[in-house]
Amino acid sequence: MGEVTGAQVIAEALRAQNVEYMFGIVGVPVIEIAMAAQAAGIKYVGMRNEQAACYAASAVGYLTGRPAVCLVVSGPGLIHALGGMANANINCWPLLVIGGSSDQNKETMGAFQEFPQVEACRLYSKFAARPSSLGAIPSVMEKAVRSSIYGRPGACYIDIAGDMVTASVDKSGVRVVPCCPPPPLSLAGPGEVAEAVSVLKASKRPLIIVGKGAAYGRAEDEICQLVELCGLPFLPTPMGKGVLPDDHPNCVAAARSRALLEADVVVLLGARLNWILHFGHPPRFSPQVKVIQVDLCAEELGNNVKPAVALLGDVRGVVAQLLGCFRKDTWKYGSDTEWWKSLREKMVANEKVSKALALRSSLPMNYYTVFHHVSQLLPRDCIIVSEGANTMDIGRTMLHNYLPRHRLDAGTFGTMGVGLGFSIAAAMVQSDPSTRQRVVCVEGDSAFGFSGMEVETICRYKLPVIIIVVNNNGIYSGVDVETWKEMAKMGDLTTMAPPVTLLPEARYHEVMSAFGGRGFLVRTPRELREALSLSLDDWERPSLLNVLIDPTSDRKQQEFPWLTRSNL
Repeated sequence: MGEVTGAQVIAEALRAQNVEYMFGIVGVPVIEIAMAAQAAGIKYVGMRNEQAACYAASAVGYLTGRPAVCLVVSGPGLIHALGGMANANINCWPLLVIGGSSDQNKETMGAFQEFPQVEACRLYSKFAARPSSLGAIPSVMEKAVRSSIYGRPGACYIDIAGDMVTASVDKSGVRVVPCCPPPPLSLAGPGEVAEAVSVLKASKRPLIIVGKGAAYGRAEDEICQLVELCGLPFLPTPMGKGVLPDDHPNCVAAARSRALLEADVVVLLGARLNWILHFGHPPRFSPQVKVIQVDLCAEELGNNVKPAVALLGDVRGVVAQLLGCFRKDTWKYGSDTEWWKSLREKMVANEKVSKALALRSSLPMNYYTVFHHVSQLLPRDCIIVSEGANTMDIGRTMLHNYLPRHRLDAGTFGTMGVGLGFSIAAAMVQSDPSTRQRVVCVEGDSAFGFSGMEVETICRYKLPVIIIVVNNNGIYSGVDVETWKEMAKMGDLTTMAPPVTLLPEARYHEVMSAFGGRGFLVRTPRELREALSLSLDDWERPSLLNVLIDPTSDRKQQEFPWLTRSNL
């Protein structure tokens, strides 16, 4: 039947598992793997940093439900990718990392970039293995892909010895392993479903919380039917935005603090009671709140708060079970209740404060002014990637999402530096030019610095990405140009400059221009609108808007700190 190389075996095994995308940085010993992957029909995207490559691959897993590959070299190359693996694992996104490693006959000898890679990756993945032979590769690949998408999704690692890449084997000695089927769907017990329905019907102040697990689980149609059939208010988590449109009449995101604090029954759909939801504890939640928890991971049930009802199963299937019960007696929560009146009152008050901040005419602009004008111009179907501190948090409330899986941000791990990798992934998965959607990456100047060189990747592949850098000269806050000059006159900036400061008015837009994209320096609302309109009209070149804002700009006063800390 002829001989095939290890690189070809790897590529064909990946194609057999319906892997379509590979991101990475090539070098010894993985160059041949990337070339074989391209020959097998896998799209290869060469990145500038392994961490960004891993972020991109993990985002493909979230957006498509099938893992993409992050291909890295040995030692430092793999170590750079560990941040992306950890982010994928904690976000519960499928990811497959393939790392080259030292030749088998040089182990323990101090080989080039020798490192205990399989052992290291076990901390950051669901599954880590090193195939013992070329013939074993297809089976290991299948198990890695299956492990990444079955149960709670996550990262998996496969280690490939350098001498296996170029070694040859008779094709008849390589067993073909068919593609693993989609994950089996599990449903909650009928008794628990009936109990959940009973608890919800008895509620005076119900609240549905929609998490990114619901987005990943493609549960948008069922959740929309549940919300509208029963008349329930819902609150999306940051990446749960868009499962139902942010402008849906039942969305109470603008009254988030009140909704969490006063709800007496909370239904968790694909969301975890972690730091994002303040662990379900007082003072953000009522001590008497009853939680109905829907999760596909049994270990998550009862984490931090003992649920009144625990529904173990696929979120889409479980919501369909709930719908079946509610349709039998057409129960509906009243829209004229005191709970709804209280929520609407708070939403109006909060929106009034945000609007007042947005319409301030003073320069430099503040966050609210920037997001007000951006939100008016963004297409309804655009994918919003967001990262940064205030940039991400204020943007979450002002930049609306209307479709599921159309927001990507720092996620459960709170990872900075994901923005450009996520943007590249979101642009790559839109293969049909007739239906492609705009990808708009909105990030702070500090966040941009983590992976700014990926601008070259965006330009090289001519991806229709618009980057908006909201530039406040620092991390959380910076200083203006004059203050910076005064500090420089007073002494050594390493002892004078606050640790949160960055170079004032840095010309980030020129980075985009350097690689052939369009760069805009923006100081006023008019310049912002003009630059964004031009960028949205241009599908041929990516753009970067460097939006200079007041270095002291901050969010409106919060009822609670964004990160609830224990007083113990």
